[in-house]
Amino acid sequence: MATTLGIEPNGTRFLINGEPTFLLGASYYGGLGAPEEFVEQDLADLKRLGFNWIRLWCTWGPFGRDVSAVTPSGGPREPGMSRLRAICERADRMGMIVDVTFGRGQGIINSSPLGGVHTDMPIVDQAGHVNAVRTIAEALMGFRNAYFDLANERNAGPSQHVTFEELAELARAVRRIDPERLLTASDSRDIPLDQIAGHLKIAGENFLTPHRPRHAGTAAETPAKTREYLDEAARVLGHPVPVHYQEPFRIAWGKWVPGLDDFLADLRGAVEAGAAGWCFHNGHTTVTSPDGRPRKAFDLGSEEGRLFDQLNDVELAVVQRAAEVCREA
Repeated sequence: MATTLGIEPNGTRFLINGEPTFLLGASYYGGLGAPEEFVEQDLADLKRLGFNWIRLWCTWGPFGRDVSAVTPSGGPREPGMSRLRAICERADRMGMIVDVTFGRGQGIINSSPLGGVHTDMPIVDQAGHVNAVRTIAEALMGFRNAYFDLANERNAGPSQHVTFEELAELARAVRRIDPERLLTASDSRDIPLDQIAGHLKIAGENFLTPHRPRHAGTAAETPAKTREYLDEAARVLGHPVPVHYQEPFRIAWGKWVPGLDDFLADLRGAVEAGAAGWCFHNGHTTVTSPDGRPRKAFDLGSEEGRLFDQLNDVELAVVQRAAEVCREA
């Protein structure tokens, strides 16, 4: 049976094959550049440890290595498109969900004093973005285990910025092809409460994906922020929507270094406050590494190693404990 993602009617939880399910996932951004055996092993390890989704970009080109599934004009690009379909198919067989994320713009993802590691996304304007979501919507029609993040950190800028009106155009483009596809657009840091209506009423998103701040004490704030989002969504729509933490803090991002207790507290707070999902976020090294290594989910090419080979001891402990926290919360 195909794996199907849904949302309970007017509710706060995701459904997998009709069953209310907390989405416990992991960043797998550069997965389109990973050898097939890496994907097979990483997904098997995640599934074994109780994880049920991954966050995978279809527009990803950091470190001078473009692995995107689309071209700058939004057309299909190989081998990325075939790899996207193959990963969705593998996840489908395993009962796992795939977050297919679109990003646009250019920038620096390592702004340390040692130098900048540039990330180049192929999509740089709205026209290409609209074509890209159409292309991916058509390619993934048969996969009901995927949702789309239409614009990663859509409020970042200036090249990444996507307005609510532009998001609405993107959503219409997808829904003309696939009316049932679940859609969101993530925000950098906490979503201002006065912008929740923009996400839900103008853009027409199905759920909220705030990228919470990354500082000491962040985890203690997560329960209250979750309740704020749920309450504001209910005020705007008359009912709440899922709050999905698909990109929390991570190790090696800045000066604050979260430990195992920080990760587990953030996850526990999200579950207990009624969030619908949480991600074990991981990525390249900032501040201390001029080339971003180890890059983890941000670069899964054969020379870097698969995700589990690049994780440090704290990160390995997080993935080993996360499902237990979800059960106990």
